[in-house]
Amino acid sequence: MAAIVRLSSVCRRGVKPLFFQTGLLSRPLVAALQEQRHQLTARIHASQALSGSASKAASLHWTAERALSVALLAMAPVAYFHPCPAIDYSLAAALTLHGHWGIGQVLTDYVHGDTKIKMANAGLFLVSTVTFAGLCYFNYNDVGICKAIALLWSK
Repeated sequence: MAAIVRLSSVCRRGVKPLFFQTGLLSRPLVAALQEQRHQLTARIHASQALSGSASKAASLHWTAERALSVALLAMAPVAYFHPCPAIDYSLAAALTLHGHWGIGQVLTDYVHGDTKIKMANAGLFLVSTVTFAGLCYFNYNDVGICKAIALLWSK
């Protein structure tokens, strides 16, 4: 019986069940879920579209993420064949920014609620700042990122 009703709702050719009406077969929970889905769809379509500057900023951010990823791929051989302090500090900045943006996307996807989002973003900025400061400290007071990785590979 449910297959007849489902077939008639999918076909939309005027095929209706002869003895059953869809209102009699639908359960209250299913009807409530359908109503919520329609309300959500209405809210999404009724919301204002992104302004030109917001969509432009999102596009620039996406482009910057991709450019940084390509730059990191290019920096790996350069860091191996020509280690120097400029490459060390560039790697420190690029790796920290890459990690910051990546974890920021995870937080955007999984943290909900205004207070929780603010706390998570504050924690992310703190972790990113400490990471960058630690890498710069390591570059200044020790052998640097490039030579440290080369030492790890040599053993």
